[in-house]
Amino acid sequence: MSQLLNVENTTIQLQRPVRQSSKVKVFDANSDLKRGIWLYFWLLLFEGALRKWFLPGLSTPLLIVRDPIALWVVIVAWNRHLIPGNVYIVGMTTIGFIATFTAILVGHGNLPVAIYGARMFLVHFPMIFVMGRVFNRDDVIKMGKVSMWISIPMAVLIALQFYSPQSAWVNRGLGDDIKGAGFSGALGYFRPPGTFSFTTGNTLYFTLVISYVVYFLFNSKTINRVLLIGASVACIAAIPLSISRSLTFQAVLSIAFAVITILRTPKNLGRGLVAIVVVGALLFGLSSSSFFQTATTVLSQRFTNAGASEGGLEGTFGDRYLGGIVSTLSNASEQPFFGYGLGMGTKVGSQLLSGNRRVWLIAEGEWGRVIGEMGPLMGLSVILLRISLSMKTLVAGFKKMAKGDMLPWLLLSGGFILIAQGNWSQPTSLGFFTLTAGLVIASLKSAPAIAPSKITQIRK
Repeated sequence: MSQLLNVENTTIQLQRPVRQSSKVKVFDANSDLKRGIWLYFWLLLFEGALRKWFLPGLSTPLLIVRDPIALWVVIVAWNRHLIPGNVYIVGMTTIGFIATFTAILVGHGNLPVAIYGARMFLVHFPMIFVMGRVFNRDDVIKMGKVSMWISIPMAVLIALQFYSPQSAWVNRGLGDDIKGAGFSGALGYFRPPGTFSFTTGNTLYFTLVISYVVYFLFNSKTINRVLLIGASVACIAAIPLSISRSLTFQAVLSIAFAVITILRTPKNLGRGLVAIVVVGALLFGLSSSSFFQTATTVLSQRFTNAGASEGGLEGTFGDRYLGGIVSTLSNASEQPFFGYGLGMGTKVGSQLLSGNRRVWLIAEGEWGRVIGEMGPLMGLSVILLRISLSMKTLVAGFKKMAKGDMLPWLLLSGGFILIAQGNWSQPTSLGFFTLTAGLVIASLKSAPAIAPSKITQIRK
């Protein structure tokens, strides 16, 4: 797997041993790239807050505020030969270039829309492999701990949004819209977006945090106990407060991955029982509060309403997680060979082409959008590449877990579906795809090594 993804670095061997009393500073020449990735992370989490509350007048340009950062990271990494020439990079970039030209020549013919669509393939997708190259295990763990710290005030924020009217400041929409940023939930309550521009960001963020929380529940000695308990409470509370079926499914999926870990490696049974006791105690404590009971009732009604309209749990799960595979593939042959044009299926493309960003010009589902934009040949190729990457990382994560390293496997509990069919048309969703996939690939490296040519050592 490491050979396929080409993310391993060469371990440096010192010329002579260094005494423990020696002070050695190791400077990573790729630290600037790491800072760029961290800036991408911070903007992903707080871009919505800037667009809603602090810089509402710049709401539109801030939509792509992470794109220049990602472009810089990819260009610098390319110059340093840090982008691997694997089938995924070659395939996606080739399709991105071809689809850009076909969109202009035989598709919608709008250059800005085509470029907006091309950035997914030429900028954000390559960045996941840059993260795999420059991030080590310590970086992956650090980003997880920071995400967990943020989850505590984030849970407080979504609780305020849940119980506040849409006219309240915490619920202001993009551009200081007084109609609110919440999305219809159930029983008169709205799905809170947190610091994000839309509720999808809140769901994807807590999906990532839950993956880390489950990992640290199995490795509690490596993390601050206050942080672990606080983040656990935040995640448990966020599930009903978000009124999100997706987040509920992802939490169940993380639990399923944890169970597989215990079954595959029985020595983890003790740590698993401790985790169950901790979560059970927290859940029992929260369930006695009225605010949690209200949120749980609303979430239950959300499932009931959705089940009635989508044909029960089977219909809900099939449409949401299998992405309408049957209908998408069966309708692929009916699309134009080169599609309607790259970027047309996004909300930005809809705004530029029709003047209305509230409608989907092609399809709301990711796979239907991809095929509609680029046609059956290129669209299905993109889908196959994403499925292949998802399965390759899943297999590699399972092998790591079998050897005692649970980090990649548990990150994949919230990542492998996102890698396969996460929505790229929405900037926040695209950002979480990039971040999560990059963290997964970085976590698959065998050791946090640094290439000899990338460091300088100073001994004092």
